[in-house]
Amino acid sequence: MRRLPRFEYFKPDSFEAAVRILGEHKGRIRPLAGGTDLLIAMKEKGLTLENVLDLKGIKGFDSIQESKGQIEIGALATIRSIETSPLIRTKIPFLSVAAGMIGSVQIRHRATLGGNLCNASPSAETAPSLFCLAASAEIIDEKGVRVIPLEEFFVGPGQTVLNGSGLMRKILIPPLPPNSACIYFKHSPRRAMDLSVVGVACLLTFDSARRRCTDARIALGAVAPTPLRVKGAETLIRGKEITEKEIEEAADSASREAKPITDVRGSAEYRTDMVHWFVKKGIRDILARIKSDSHQEAER
Repeated sequence: MRRLPRFEYFKPDSFEAAVRILGEHKGRIRPLAGGTDLLIAMKEKGLTLENVLDLKGIKGFDSIQESKGQIEIGALATIRSIETSPLIRTKIPFLSVAAGMIGSVQIRHRATLGGNLCNASPSAETAPSLFCLAASAEIIDEKGVRVIPLEEFFVGPGQTVLNGSGLMRKILIPPLPPNSACIYFKHSPRRAMDLSVVGVACLLTFDSARRRCTDARIALGAVAPTPLRVKGAETLIRGKEITEKEIEEAADSASREAKPITDVRGSAEYRTDMVHWFVKKGIRDILARIKSDSHQEAER
């Protein structure tokens, strides 16, 4: 294994100080959170940097908490802490499932949510689930702090709205509406430690009778330049009592909205087929869960 190249090392104790350092070395510095992507790129992929900005010295942004009904996850929270958090497992368990599909346990103990998202890989496991959860990103840059929908955060492969000038501080997740259910699927060659070939997240909300779908969110990973919502597919089931006809139409639409490439992990055609299959399975599994919950409540 190659040795790390020489670089200037900065370890600020606040995001404000980190932003100042970014501005002073713009274009010649990269933030480091968990380091599970950056250090590998430096050791094995020939990436050379003049400066590295270690964010681990910033306190208070590795927590997972509930505030005024919404869940706040610090950008420096580890993937393992999200996977095992009692709050996440109780309130939004499919995000815990998605986190548990990233790498090995050792990687998850080091990798951070902010790093996973800011790396802006199209296959990032947390992004589709967070899209379905209507999550927002709290960002700090030289202009101050702002909050944007996470769907607006990604602008291309490896590119975000931060553009080397800002940092993510938190992810904010509003409460789930009543009568909602969600699910996440990841397909990869191996069950662990592989990047996604396809990732699909579905969240459906139903009326009080749990018959009509009042809202639908379906998000994909690894099948376009960025993670994406397939809004055409969502409109085909929103407002309806979902039958096999609507399920098939939504799956067809989702596969058309995906824009996959062919690479060593899978062909574009294969990815398109898997999107179709997983969207169908996701909707069917959620319907079965909602009906089961409704039946159990009726018996009580």
